Amino acid sequence: MDRKEFFTRRLPHWHPDNATFFVTFGLNGSLPGLVAAQIQADDESARRQLQATQGSNCDEEQYRLSKQLFKRYDDYLDQGQSPRWLSQPNIARMVCEQIHLLCPKQYHLYAYCVMPTHIHLLINTQGISLPPSKENKNQTPLSYALFLLKGRTARQANLLLKRQGAFWRPESYDHVVRDEHEFERIVFYILNNPVKAGLAESWQDHPYTFLNDSV
Repeated sequence: MDRKEFFTRRLPHWHPDNATFFVTFGLNGSLPGLVAAQIQADDESARRQLQATQGSNCDEEQYRLSKQLFKRYDDYLDQGQSPRWLSQPNIARMVCEQIHLLCPKQYHLYAYCVMPTHIHLLINTQGISLPPSKENKNQTPLSYALFLLKGRTARQANLLLKRQGAFWRPESYDHVVRDEHEFERIVFYILNNPVKAGLAESWQDHPYTFLNDSV
């Protein structure tokens, strides 16, 4: 397939075929540009230093840096900076519906959590193909699925909110799940996120959290 598997914007993205992904994306304005730029600059500096001292034989350290990058990114989102449009039940329900509507054509859905300022998704692209189109040549099944999900939910949310403009941040954090142990850890992280944030006493009490029965 004539497309990219690895590309960068502010965050690095690696989208191998038939993989499981942990994805996080936030509302526009939930992560100010200066904060995002500083997080990214610190990450790039650490990676350059790692490359200079260890060369290419540093997979585990690269993985540690990726986790560190996500923690800073997600910690800021969890602070609940404005806007908090996803705290409105009609918006949150709509987003949940759209997540399910794209399954299983665009991905296989394991778990998700809709927080007031951001979303966590755990999905798999096993056997998912892009529709034949010249416009898709630089996309992956994951990037195309996120394009559809963010586009559809943004349009509907703006109608409900009677507003215009960007609804989601253009950038998403995505991470390839490496093994079963990591998969279980991420499932726990997603389910526990509203509990940690004080939105519910247990994950079952949060109406915008989902866990597939097969997990």
